[in-house]
Amino acid sequence: MSRLLYALGALAVGQSALAAPQLSPRATSLDSWLSSETTFSLNGILANIGSSGAYSKSAASGAVIASPSTSSPDYYYTWTRDAALTLKALVDIFRNGNLGLQTVIEQYVNAQAKLQTVSNPSGGLSDGAGLGEPKFNVDLSAFTGAWGRPQRDGPALRAIALIDFGNWLIDNGYKSYAVNNVWPIVRNDLAYVAQYWSQSGFDLWEEVNSMSFFTVANQHRSLVEGSAFASRVGASCSGCDSQAPQILCYMQSFWTGSYINANTGGGRSGKDSNTILASIHTFDPAASCDDVTFQPCSSRALANHKVYTDSFRSVYALNSGIAQGKAVSVGRYPEDSYYGGNPWFLSNLAAAEQLYDAIYQWNKIGSITITSTSLAFFKDVYPSAATGTYASGSTTFNAIISAVKTYADGYVSIVQSHSYANGSLSEQFDRTTGLSISARDLTWSYAALLTANDRRNGVVPPSWGASSANSIPGSCSMGSATGSYATPSVGSWPATLTSGTAAPSSTSTTTKAPTTTTATTTTSAGSCTTPTAVAVTFDEIATTTFGENVYLVGSISQLGNWNTANGIPLSASKYTSSNPLWYATVNLPAGTTFQYKYFRKESDGSIKWESDPNRSYTVPAKCGTTTATENDTWR
Repeated sequence: MSRLLYALGALAVGQSALAAPQLSPRATSLDSWLSSETTFSLNGILANIGSSGAYSKSAASGAVIASPSTSSPDYYYTWTRDAALTLKALVDIFRNGNLGLQTVIEQYVNAQAKLQTVSNPSGGLSDGAGLGEPKFNVDLSAFTGAWGRPQRDGPALRAIALIDFGNWLIDNGYKSYAVNNVWPIVRNDLAYVAQYWSQSGFDLWEEVNSMSFFTVANQHRSLVEGSAFASRVGASCSGCDSQAPQILCYMQSFWTGSYINANTGGGRSGKDSNTILASIHTFDPAASCDDVTFQPCSSRALANHKVYTDSFRSVYALNSGIAQGKAVSVGRYPEDSYYGGNPWFLSNLAAAEQLYDAIYQWNKIGSITITSTSLAFFKDVYPSAATGTYASGSTTFNAIISAVKTYADGYVSIVQSHSYANGSLSEQFDRTTGLSISARDLTWSYAALLTANDRRNGVVPPSWGASSANSIPGSCSMGSATGSYATPSVGSWPATLTSGTAAPSSTSTTTKAPTTTTATTTTSAGSCTTPTAVAVTFDEIATTTFGENVYLVGSISQLGNWNTANGIPLSASKYTSSNPLWYATVNLPAGTTFQYKYFRKESDGSIKWESDPNRSYTVPAKCGTTTATENDTWR
C-alpha cells in the first residue's frame, strides 16, 4: 500500500487537505503527536466498523473489521477477540464523556447477538461450542475455511466489554436495557468460559494449540465480574463462582520463577507479548501490586516485562546499540517468523501501557515495593534501586516514577517514529528498515494507542474486583461447569443515552454512526468521579492565506513548553471564508493552570506570533466534566 493511498485513507476518515502540513512523526514532541494521533486513531476505528465506516461499507452493521487490507494479508474479517478489545476501548471513551459513541456500541451489541447464533466449523449454540469460533465474514456469516480453531479468549473478552457497557447502563438508570439486551449475550459467553476453560485452544496469535496465559487470565476476569454483573441484573452465575477460583489457581502454573510462560505448548521460549497484554487487560486500578492476579505493578509482571523486552534486544537490527534499560522495539515473541518476524505497534504500546498502569497503582497505593523478583527490572531504569519499600514523596519514589515514565514513553516514541506521517498505524514495522508493513490501518493498533494514551494520562477503567478475587483455593482442579445456552434477542434502544439516573422511555433508533470524535458530557446530580484528564478543544478564529498554518504552544509539556518546534498544529478541516476556524483537541490534566499563545507558520517556515499578552487557562476539574472548549480569536 503506497503512502499516497494512506494519505487518501486519512481523508476518508475526516482529515482535510486544508489542515496543517503533515510533519514527520519524529519532528514533533510525543505530547504533540499523541494529541493528534488519538483523534486519528478513534476515527480509524470508526472507519473500520460497518456499515457506516469509510473502510467497512460492505460489512454488516456493528461488525468490526480487523483491517481494510484484503490481500497480503487478507484481514477483511471480523475477529471476536479484536472486536471485543476494540469495543472495550470505545466503552471506556464513552464512559469518559463521548456519548456520541452510543450508536456504534449498540450496533456492536446487536451484531454479537446475531453472531452467537451462527453455526460454524467450531459448532453451534446448543452446547456453546460455536462461541469459540475466532472469525467470521464481514456480513456475519460463518467463515468455513481452514483455521486455528477454537480460540477460547473471544467469549471472555466479549463478556468483559459488554459487562462494562451493561454496568454503565445500570449506573445511569437504564437497567432494563442491561437486563434485556446485554445480559442474554453475556450469559452465553460466561457459560462457555465456565464449561470450556480447562480445554486447550489456539492462542491469540492463532498459532499454538495449548493453554494460553492471555486466554486464562481474561477467562478468570470475565467470571469474576460476570458473577457480580449477574447479581446486578437479578440473575446468578453459579459456574462463575465455582470456576473462577480454579482458573486463578491454574494461572499460577504459568509463572516460571523469572517470567510468565505464554503457552503450555508450542515449543518456544514462552517470552511473548501475550503475557504483557494479559497484564494490561486484567489491570484493576483498585488493586494492589498483587502477584496472584499478575497486576501490572506486581513483582512478577515487572520481572516478566524485563525478560520479555530483553528477548528482543539482539533480535532486531533496529535495536542495535540501544542500552539496557532503554525501550527497544518489541514484537509478539522472539522466534516469530510471520512476515519475517517484526516489531508490532500494539506490542510496543502494550509494553508502555503496563508501565503507565504500574505508575498509577504506585501513586494510588502511596509506595513502591522492590522485591528480589523485581529488583532486576528496577535496576535497569534506576541503577541505585535496592529491595525495600519507598513511600510516596521520598526521593527514591519520585526518581523511580520519573524513570519508569521515561521508559514507558520510550516505547510510545518508537511507535511515533515508525507510524505514517498522517497517523496511520499498520500491524508491523520492518525489523531492519522500520517501514510499516503487513495489514494497514489495523483496528487493534488504534485501540492500543487509545488505551495506552489514557493510562499515560492517568485515565483508568472501572475496577473489576481483583482485590476480592485473589485467594487461591487449598485444593485446585482442572474442572468445568456445564452451561446452558439460549438464543439472545436484542430489543430496541433509547434514542439518547445521558449520564444520569433517570432513563427515558424505550424507543427504537436508527441514528447514523457518529462522524465526530467528541461529545458534550451531560453531568448528573448522582454520583460521579472527577476526571484526571480533560479533552480541551481550542477553537481559534484566524483568517489565513494559502500556505499559512496555525499552531498552539504553551507553558506546559502537553503544549510544547513554549518550544515552537513542539507546537500543536491546528486543523483547518472546518475552515470557511465566513468562519475561518482552526482547532485542535488536547488531553490536559484536570485542574492545571497554564499560559498559551497561537502562532502562524508561513510557507517559508518563518513564524509570526499573535500579539501580547499571553493567554491563560485553567482545565476544568469538576465532577463529570471530561471535555471543554476554549474559544479564541487571533490577535
